[in-house]
Amino acid sequence: MKSMFSYDLMESTRNTNEWLGASARAMASYPVWGLVPHPMFKVMSAWGRITERSFARMVIKPDWGIRTVVGEDGRDHLVEIETLVTRPFGDLIHFRVLGREQSKRRVLLVAPMSGHYSTLLRSTVTSLLPDCDVYVTDWHNARDIPVSEGKFDVEDYTLYLVDFMRHLGSDIHVVAVCQPAPLTLAATAYLAGVDPEAQPRSLTLIGGPIDPDAAPTEVTDFGRRLTMGQLEHLAIQRVGFKYAGAGRLVYPGLLQLASFISMNMDRHAQAFSDQILRASQGQASERDAHNRFYDEYLSVMDMTAEFYLSTVERVFKNREIAQNTFTVEGRHVDIGAITDVAVKTVEGEEDDISAPGQCKAALDLCTGLPEAMKASHLEPGAGHYGIFAGKSWRENIRPLVLRFIDQNSGDRPARKKAAKAKIRAV
Repeated sequence: MKSMFSYDLMESTRNTNEWLGASARAMASYPVWGLVPHPMFKVMSAWGRITERSFARMVIKPDWGIRTVVGEDGRDHLVEIETLVTRPFGDLIHFRVLGREQSKRRVLLVAPMSGHYSTLLRSTVTSLLPDCDVYVTDWHNARDIPVSEGKFDVEDYTLYLVDFMRHLGSDIHVVAVCQPAPLTLAATAYLAGVDPEAQPRSLTLIGGPIDPDAAPTEVTDFGRRLTMGQLEHLAIQRVGFKYAGAGRLVYPGLLQLASFISMNMDRHAQAFSDQILRASQGQASERDAHNRFYDEYLSVMDMTAEFYLSTVERVFKNREIAQNTFTVEGRHVDIGAITDVAVKTVEGEEDDISAPGQCKAALDLCTGLPEAMKASHLEPGAGHYGIFAGKSWRENIRPLVLRFIDQNSGDRPARKKAAKAKIRAV
């Protein structure tokens, strides 16, 4: 009950701040204050609007907001989101472009489960849609999943990816962004061992911690400093009575958000201070740069306790992926079994979360893959976010990823060789 009390206390604090913001906005907006034209009322109203909006966003799942895409014919085509596979902890969704022939490039974007919703990849999806048929893993908020649905850890996550890849077929190209990179590599290796025909054509790993010790950062050092017992005591709580997942052990989104903000407290404080000033002067707008960024940044989701703890223990502390000792349901997942899936890694030179070297370690693990099917790219001056969104992604990385996909869209060399050998044997 103690951890459930803590969860509800955080939610009560969030709710109270939202109410305070709404109250300040309403009070300072009364027309009667026009008789006393003091700037204090404009500042109070601006503070109230921004405070109410900010704390309200924390419990709202953002909308994808992708309505149309320009086709090769130069016309706008409507985009419809359809759910292809439904699972308790996450769905496989498809951005279907109406009135357009299916693109030859079929891309599965594996979104992170690291505190934010899959909509964090909105700009990535938007940039790929004109040239690709895009599928995305849409993870669910753990607070909304009843305890009766059971657990969800790194092995379950891996098996979800295996099911999604099998559903989409072997002509899919997988792009994993950040946190899911090591587990996506493991899912591909799992398929290589049990169902080789279901493997994707190519695998692009962007800024993921394949080997956290290859280039230690503040994130990896934090995991090293704390024992699993300390981490569980500090981070894990039970979902409160307000949500369908009441009683489920989670790493709360609000606690994660507090951690995110504390890493750059001065920058966030300045951003909100500047926005309040702009709003009081009538210069802020509904979809300005500040609101676009923070509407997404402040929208957080709970992770199941077992997923968070098993990620820290098995990926970061024990380095099971990096040492090729990862197991799923008792089966060793041998990354060396990948022999005909082209693998590319993308890293940012200024990435302070998954530093250069952590992701590229995947190429050394693929011992069964010919060097000609391996590729890597280090983006100069790019931080963690910039390697999958923003200018660096749009102008440099995206064209490289599309070229890599095109280069590996034909017949698989290993399978073609095996097929010829089978014919000769007959």
